[in-house]
Formats: sequence, structure tokens, C-alpha cells
Amino acid sequence: MTISFYIWKNDTLKMYFIGYDIGSSSIKAALLDGETNRQLAVSHFPETELDISSPQLGFAEQSPEMWWECILQSTRAVLAKANIDATQVKGIGISYQMHGLVMVDRELNVLRPSIIWCDSRAVQTGDDLLTIIGKDKSNEHMLNAPGNFTAAKLKWVKDHEPELFEKVYKIMLPGDYVAMRMTGQPTTTVSGLSEGIFWDFKNEELSNPLMEACGFDAEVISEIVPTFGEQGALTAEAAELLGLPEGIQVAYRAGDQPNNALSLGVFNPGEIAATGGTSGVVYGVKGQPVFDPKSRVNSFAHVNHTSADPRIGVLLCINGSGIQYRYIRQMLAQDNVNYDDMEALASKVAIGSDGLQVLPFGNGAERMLSNKDLGASMLGVQFNRHKSAHFFRASLEGIAFSFMYGMEVMQELGMDISKLRVGNDNLFQSKIFSTTIASLSGAPIEMVETTGAIGAARGAAYGLGYYKSLAEAVAGDTVLRVYEPELGTYQEAYQKWKNELTKILN
Repeated sequence: MTISFYIWKNDTLKMYFIGYDIGSSSIKAALLDGETNRQLAVSHFPETELDISSPQLGFAEQSPEMWWECILQSTRAVLAKANIDATQVKGIGISYQMHGLVMVDRELNVLRPSIIWCDSRAVQTGDDLLTIIGKDKSNEHMLNAPGNFTAAKLKWVKDHEPELFEKVYKIMLPGDYVAMRMTGQPTTTVSGLSEGIFWDFKNEELSNPLMEACGFDAEVISEIVPTFGEQGALTAEAAELLGLPEGIQVAYRAGDQPNNALSLGVFNPGEIAATGGTSGVVYGVKGQPVFDPKSRVNSFAHVNHTSADPRIGVLLCINGSGIQYRYIRQMLAQDNVNYDDMEALASKVAIGSDGLQVLPFGNGAERMLSNKDLGASMLGVQFNRHKSAHFFRASLEGIAFSFMYGMEVMQELGMDISKLRVGNDNLFQSKIFSTTIASLSGAPIEMVETTGAIGAARGAAYGLGYYKSLAEAVAGDTVLRVYEPELGTYQEAYQKWKNELTKILN
């Protein structure tokens, strides 16, 4: 891991760092005051939510140019809100939605909409690749099956859009694309390559077995830069559009879940982070390579991974998380009912939602369910008993139960889940949701005052040597509240839900 150290002491000006969180729902920008290590301002764009196009069943696409436009808008807004001299911004950090595929030609023009994380078109492609490579070799070298990840998505394009594939100069992840727009250079990271299943952990190099099985030329892979450190300077053109100083460095880049772990101070073996955004994630760190033979959870290079001192992030992802609850709100809540109102209504319903059960798997193939695309289900509906409040609670419980279902898989791999750390900007703001998970797992949940965007800004400050350690970079975050396990019929309700899921899976 290469870190570039600057001498900051002689600079009398205030120093700020800007971080971005490129999600599939919105783009956030946050300004970090380097001296106080506190968030100065945050902004997001759009005010509603980004569109996800689904031209066919199971497809999910977004326009990379749309991300860039939202970055421009959120940058201008956060600079205006902070009311600072933009020349005092010294570095850029990027967090991004994982597993997406962006392809550009030699003029660095985007060739097609990005195939994003929740797209499930490449499931069969990944299965076919696993047969060619071999399950044991795939797990031992890449710690994962090709599954529905970036490499399989690129192979799908090669097979189904061959004329377009012939035009591909470089492929990249969403964060790589944003960095390219800023610096003019296509680059990537080992952490990013590992999330695309392109990285060979055993040989510490681009995976030759994967590339050969797919028929990819290594030239399509962008130059590898360190996760922390100089990744490229902001061009004059990008600087003018963003309102930032020309020449400042993009100094940190990571997928949203490794970055969320960084934001929460999760770097070492045994530490666990979680988030409940559009998708739900539990992310734990192991000190040695580990894989799930059934590929229900996945292993990637964490932000501080090195070959000499491995840090492997074990990731459980549930596609149908916040998107499920948003859907319920759109379908059942009145126009003036917000999420706080829904929580208040749901809290009047007993644990177990009076027999109403929700399986929240309506956002594409679920890895922890062996890439099955079940669709969401609502079970046990009684027309004379169940009101909107029951659906609100059953939705929160269903998502929480799916978290617990996946956490049991992580425990099978030796993960000790004794405490979870979460941010304060997602489903974990719901007491019902959080208490259900805490009570089922027996693990208290600490809610920390941080966001992915401010974590990215801190990553950039560390990458440029402003902070001497990652621990210093995230020091001082406030624990807002702790959800403790409670007594109640949580386990009974979960077992009933689990039994229904087992019936459907079988």
C-alpha cells in the first residue's frame, strides 16, 4: 500500500477534503474539515432517487453520465453550503456502488449503460464460467465463484453484444469511471478487481484462469493504482466543471461496503459493519483468505489488505432491503406519511406482525440464496385483520430476518458476531428493524454518526498523509445510540419466516 506524505504544517490555510458516495439511489458529497476531523457540509443529488432502467426482466442499468452530472450538482451544492474557499480543498475520495460494469472506447466514451450490482442477467454466465474454471480453483484463487459479478457481466456482453464488445478499450467499476472523468485516466485498484472477481489472491495478480475462461485480453483492465495514495490529478476541464482546484489528487477509492467499514472504523479481524440502504449488507473482516464453498457470502480485499498482512472483507448482501421498504411506502402509505410515521404505526403491532410475513427478495437474484431470483412474497395475509401498519412491521421484520439468515452463514465460516457498527443514514434508524436483528443475534448494535461520503473524504486525507493512521482518520466519531438485545418472541417469528423460505427454496 503506497501512501504519499505531504508536509502540511507549513500551510496556514484551513484544509478540507471532499468525499463522494456514488450510490444507485443518489450521489452524496461531503466536505471534511481536516483540522477538526468533522463533517463541514453534506449534499446529495437528486432530491428524489436515481432511475434504474430494467429493459428486460432481471436487468438493471444506469447511465454513467447521469452519475457524473449528479456529482457536478452535489459538488456545487456542498461548496455553496459550506461557504469555503474551494482552493482549500486538498484531496478527493470516492466510494461507489460495487460490482457494476462500465465500458469505454479509445476516446473514453461510454459504450452502453452500466450493468449495475442488482442486475441478474449474468447468473447463468457465471455458472458456466465456474464449470470451465473449476469450483476448487475458483475458490482457492479468487475466493469466490464468478457468480453474477463484474467479470461475468462482461462475459455476458461479449456473448450477447459482440459488436459492441469489439469496441471496448477499458472496462471499469463505477468508482473507476468517476475517477476517470476527474483525472482523464482509466485506473482501478486491487480491491476493485477483487470485487469484480478478476483478482488472484493466491498469486497476487490478475486472474489468468478467469481471463482465459472468458477470452478477455488483459489490456481491457485499467492500470492498477493503490487504494490510498495518488490515483491521478484533477484535470483543468474537470476542475472547472466541479469548482475545485486543478491538480488536486484523487487519493482514495473503494466500493461502498469496504468504505462503509472504513467509515465505521472496521479494519481488523473480528470487527463487523452493517448497512441497510437500497441493499442490506453485513461486512466482517478476517485476517486470512476465506471463502464460502456455496458462494452465499463473498470475500474481497478490504481497503487495508496487503499480501503481507491480509485483510479480507466477508460480505453478506441482501438485494431486497431498503428498496423493499421504499416499495411498501409507495404502495401502501398515504402521500403525507413518512418513514417516521410508518415506524410509529408499526410499533403498535406485536412482534411477528400477527402472522403476516414478508420475504423481501424482489430486487434480482440473491447471492445468499444461491443466486435464485424468488421475487418478493407476502404470506398469511388476512383481509379482515391486517392493516397497513401490519405490512410496515412485517416488511421491517422480513428484512431483519433476511439479515439474520445471512449472518448464520457468516457464523458457519467462523465469524464471531458479537457487536455490529452501523451508520445513521439508513434502515438502522428504525428501532423495530435494529432491535429485531440485535435480539436474534445477541449482538448489540452501535449507531455511529458518520456517512460513506465523509468516510471517503477521510480516506483521501489519509491517502495524502494528512492523518498518520486509519485509526486517527476515523477517531472521534460519536456513538449516537446502542440497540441492545431484548426479550420477546423474535426467535419464534424468525423460525416461522425461515420455515416459509425453506419451503419456497425447496
